[in-house]
Amino acid sequence: MLSISKRSTMSGIFCLVMLTLLLAAMTAKALAEKPASSPAGKAKDSGVSIEELLATIKQLEGRVKELEAKQEKIAPDPAAAPAAGPVSAATPAPKPDQDAGFLSFFRSTELSGFVDGYYGYNFNKATGDAPLRNFDTKHNQFSLNLAEIALEKKPTTDHRLGFRMDLDYGPATEIVHSSEPGGTGIYRNFQQGYLSYLAPVGKGLQIDVGKFVTQHGAEVIETKDNWNYSRSLLFALAIPYYHMGARASYTFNDKFAFAGYLVNGWNNVVDNNTGKTVGLQAVIKPNAKWSITQNYMFGPEQLKDNDDWRHLWDTTVTYTLNPQLSLMGNYDYGMDRVSSARVHWQGFAGYARYQANKVWAVSPRFEWYDDHDGLTTGLRQIVKEFTLTSEQKVANGLFTRLEFRRDFSDKGFFPKSLDRLVKAQSTVTLGIFYAFSSRGE
Repeated sequence: MLSISKRSTMSGIFCLVMLTLLLAAMTAKALAEKPASSPAGKAKDSGVSIEELLATIKQLEGRVKELEAKQEKIAPDPAAAPAAGPVSAATPAPKPDQDAGFLSFFRSTELSGFVDGYYGYNFNKATGDAPLRNFDTKHNQFSLNLAEIALEKKPTTDHRLGFRMDLDYGPATEIVHSSEPGGTGIYRNFQQGYLSYLAPVGKGLQIDVGKFVTQHGAEVIETKDNWNYSRSLLFALAIPYYHMGARASYTFNDKFAFAGYLVNGWNNVVDNNTGKTVGLQAVIKPNAKWSITQNYMFGPEQLKDNDDWRHLWDTTVTYTLNPQLSLMGNYDYGMDRVSSARVHWQGFAGYARYQANKVWAVSPRFEWYDDHDGLTTGLRQIVKEFTLTSEQKVANGLFTRLEFRRDFSDKGFFPKSLDRLVKAQSTVTLGIFYAFSSRGE
């Protein structure tokens, strides 16, 4: 269907053309009726000179050309779009994209996961699980450590709501939830599950509510994110695994961030008393080489006891010497009151990681741990351990770690046989894990 402007232009051109033809006909008639004696240049009884008529025709021709030029600008390009016409009532409306919501969800949500297993050999040949070890406890057998699938949508200034959910399966999650007051069967498969909101405060105050892993320590539950395959003594004994409650974090700039926590306590989705535990965290990065994380947590942790408070100071310092060599140190000090008696524990772990090339890295670790009152190991003792880990990248996302570790104590603590305890144990472990992410990292 032509637009009103296009129809008006066509009508104008038609009228001008007809007027031009009419004037031309009148001029021809006047010339035909002119007598021979008539003065040149005058039409008989017309009163209008031929020159004036010709000039008028030229003006009209110019006007017609102007209107034609305007018409060409208004007219659509036939090659660019089909000719306009009435829309048929039978033309079906475009169908909505049924996959749009599904694809939009995964464009803003990261899907990640991993599978982790190992073979371990304990030279003490103990029949039970290796003491002081966390996750890699089995002797002379192939074992699954942990399998995980995680979904995360980080909140942004455009979409302020987010979430994270980590689903776990394997012996590691059984160990993590072994002391859960609410029962291991209910919560063991949910390592994390929380909602996030980025409040419009300054650069953005992020608030998370739900269950999340602890902020303490230099190591985490996922093997792929640590430098060694086995977990440190500090990870296994000195700090909690997870919390249930709320946390708020704010990044002031690229050098300083702060977070606060209000949670039920240590390793308890279901609280074991009516008190609450408070945590504070400061992350300081003076420059690109240094990173310092300081944590402090305090609150009542004893069963049905709100009066006796536990305190934990946790410090982690990382120094990147160059792209190949990084160093890290972790110190923990904790104290509590049990049966009216004050107890405490402390330890230090030193790490190094040397990335020789794209496919091979080596990571030594040394630890000293003082269980002054036997609260965490069951025996008053000082324990040390040395670990040497060789990491090989087999393919994108697929890694192996070959590890030697020796634990030793100042007391007879490690089973050598059914009736004998010795002061040390040595193990060799071959771990393999595969990790993936929809972000391609």
